[in-house]
Amino acid sequence: MSRIILKVNGTPHTLDAEASTPLLYVLRNDLGLQGPRFGCGLGQCGACTVIIRGVATRSCITPISAVKDEVTTLEGLAKGGALHPIQQAWIDEQVPQCGFCQNGQIMTAKVLLDRNPNPTDTQIREWMNRTLCRCMTYYRVQTAIKRAAKTMAADASPLSKEVVA
Repeated sequence: MSRIILKVNGTPHTLDAEASTPLLYVLRNDLGLQGPRFGCGLGQCGACTVIIRGVATRSCITPISAVKDEVTTLEGLAKGGALHPIQQAWIDEQVPQCGFCQNGQIMTAKVLLDRNPNPTDTQIREWMNRTLCRCMTYYRVQTAIKRAAKTMAADASPLSKEVVA
């Protein structure tokens, strides 16, 4: 066992674990986070996706010894009790059916919008193509990403900020 310090969603955690333990197991079993899910265990489906250093990372194949930067999970997107615009768009567009893949869909979409705040439909499909959905809600995912992009652009606009004189 090794002593591992892991910062997740802004909170540091000290854990005793094997260095080869998958990050997903630590997040779910030790820290009680339910966003990232075990899907395929091979890093192919995306259900376990977290964000590390601005990269959508498959936590099921990432050993905790490889994690040197802060990890953001689905639970870390909301701030001050307010959902992130992507999370709200998912609700507004009623994206989930079974909900199993939604962690991966949302986290991958977050990285996309951080890198490209106004993606085309083609760019969305290309970016999201490795995050699998058994219920086939891909068109609703695409619509939700576009909705979130508009909301995020409006929130960032200087015209949307209140000016107090």
